[in-house]
Amino acid sequence: MIDANRYDLLIFDINVPGISGVELIEELRSFNDTTPAIIITAYDDLNYLKKSFDVGAHDYIKKPFELEELKLRIEKSKVLFHIEQERVVKLDETHTYYPARRIVSDGVKERSLKPKEKEILDYFIAHPHRLISSEELIQNIWEFDAMPSDATLRSYIRNLREIIGADKITTQRGARYRYE
Repeated sequence: MIDANRYDLLIFDINVPGISGVELIEELRSFNDTTPAIIITAYDDLNYLKKSFDVGAHDYIKKPFELEELKLRIEKSKVLFHIEQERVVKLDETHTYYPARRIVSDGVKERSLKPKEKEILDYFIAHPHRLISSEELIQNIWEFDAMPSDATLRSYIRNLREIIGADKITTQRGARYRYE
């Protein structure tokens, strides 16, 4: 399959029948295949880790692992190796949003968003022109045991307005917001 197709990322287990993941990466590298590769293993021996990196793996994950950890490593690989074209959101004539980097640019200056500011902006972008209550934002962005106060949410909204323009997020009576 590797001969017939191009892959963005390879994920191999060390211990598979026939050929190990390490041997497979080594063979691919001998044919100048530079596809990024993550090795998965249950072995505790550091020699496997060293050998994996020596033959060309760029990351290593030990079993058992959470799927979220694998997802994070894949996401990091995508950024490191420019696997996916960066998504760009044009907010208006002057503001451009780069979600993967949490950056908003006005063409002259780039401003970084805090993680929660990014999540709020993403939520607004996914629900344009719709009235969104404070409760809806809090329930969809924060964990139950980490819910912010209304003042904290208002602070995030105020910061976003400073970054993307005050007219992009309007406040309606009853602590509801609309992203235009």
